[in-house]
Amino acid sequence: MDYKKKVAEVIKSKVDIELEAIEKLIEIPPQAEMGDYAFPCFQLAKIFRRDPNIIAKELKDKINQDSFKKVENLGAYINFFIDKSGLIKNTLEKILSEGDNYGSSNIGEGKTICIEYSSPNIGKPFHVGDLFSTLIGNSLYQLFTKEGYKVQRLNHLGDWGSKFGKLISAYKRWGNEEALERDSISELLRVYVKFHEEAQKDSLLEDEGRAYFKRLKEKDEEAEDLWMKFRDLSLREFEKIYDIFNIKFDSYLGEAFYDDKIEELFNELRERDILSESNGAQVVMLDKYNMPPCILLKDDEETIYAARDLVTAIYRKKNYDFYKCIYVTEAPESLYFKQIFKVLELLEYQWAKDCINVGFGLVKFKDRRNFTRKGEVVILEDLIKKSVDKILEGINENNPNLENKEEVAEKIAVGALIFTYLRSPREKNIIFDLKEILSFDGETGPYVQKLYGIAKGMLKRGGDIDIAPNFGKLNSKEELELVKILEEFTTVIHNATDKLEPSIMTRYIIEVANKFNKFYSVHSLLNLDDKELMKARLVLVEATCQVMKNALALIGIEVVEET
Repeated sequence: MDYKKKVAEVIKSKVDIELEAIEKLIEIPPQAEMGDYAFPCFQLAKIFRRDPNIIAKELKDKINQDSFKKVENLGAYINFFIDKSGLIKNTLEKILSEGDNYGSSNIGEGKTICIEYSSPNIGKPFHVGDLFSTLIGNSLYQLFTKEGYKVQRLNHLGDWGSKFGKLISAYKRWGNEEALERDSISELLRVYVKFHEEAQKDSLLEDEGRAYFKRLKEKDEEAEDLWMKFRDLSLREFEKIYDIFNIKFDSYLGEAFYDDKIEELFNELRERDILSESNGAQVVMLDKYNMPPCILLKDDEETIYAARDLVTAIYRKKNYDFYKCIYVTEAPESLYFKQIFKVLELLEYQWAKDCINVGFGLVKFKDRRNFTRKGEVVILEDLIKKSVDKILEGINENNPNLENKEEVAEKIAVGALIFTYLRSPREKNIIFDLKEILSFDGETGPYVQKLYGIAKGMLKRGGDIDIAPNFGKLNSKEELELVKILEEFTTVIHNATDKLEPSIMTRYIIEVANKFNKFYSVHSLLNLDDKELMKARLVLVEATCQVMKNALALIGIEVVEET
């Protein structure tokens, strides 16, 4: 039974408020003697313009208490006490019967969510900011899928613009084919940097770059072949990162795909009479909405990101009929996306309100001296390698005979990085400290993996006990607190999805780990004379493992069965 929902339904039967809004208000009291769930009446006081204490008392008197052990009124709160043995039995049996499906719902059935994330630039290294977007997007994909939505994972590659004319020019002048095949990103970056250095000495190079981009737009065979080669080789390098983090996409359509659809957009803008000229550029004026103009075409007649993003949104609505279209980008881009969404609104697309920008912060490093090569982009490669090496070093010290220890080290290290990226609210900046994020103590990925491994070890040593568990014997404070947090899993998923905030799930994982740590530190689990109690506690451990595994999967982390 979903007890929180049951409380909400009881309140809903007495007040005219949406059930979901009531659920969001329900709290778990800080002390067990205050009940299992509490409903604060402060919001009702604003609606009914009455004292919240009086509202709470009157509501409590009207509530049918048959479904609860006890219902009390304390100040502005209605406190609900439930049958503990029923809660424990129902929760643990539900977890074990549903297994990997525990926490799933059909809230999103029949609805499509589009999520644009990662979206690195062709010809440039995959950097730590790209990984931030990638991991947030992947977690949102997992969360929405868990709630029954159909999710389209969209990698909107940065593969168009005048820079590619310059890149073609640079490669034809100074490129090395062998170097391109061996280390494509470094070679493309090298010649692109050289182009700009030489262009400062010879301004005709800029004209040459523009000429090559014009040839590319006109589908010149040589220009197209080189562009496609740069794109394919870059994507090959990006896939190496995606494979490490087990990231998949449904589409790699980049900016280039939408270029031939822009003229139709301009015709539509003119029909709506919302296209203006400003200093030679084509813009949509947004001053009445306290925003700068949205520039679509520069004075050199080159379309820019905004025009392509507008046609991309229109294309996605036509092809996916999305319920929501989510863009995962750096937080400073929020104004840009407000402009894009406002232009869509001015074009009278009612679905513009369903487009959402999800912002994230910056990634910094506590000590760059830990990395052997300069540049944020290569730091990502160093970060992954150093993390794996450090974990493997610890395994060799503590458990040198562990099977598949290289694979285990990579899982723990990669999980540690994911956990660090998603541990705090996404718009908060991240400061990487390898020593901290790879520690098996504190609020880290390895700490959670360690406790999961301890729990699995207990189950292995406990073996099969041929006796039915007596859940009534699980009556300690630690056991009840652990069960209650496990029962909250579905609600936490919904909160994380509703707020588009993976850190809600990460914080939940830490809370489950901490409550399990407290439980097993206080209570014996093995070799108990009372076999019914022993079996009940082992069932609790098994349920905890299942929830930890399911929750970690929702932020993109695979559990390690033995460390």
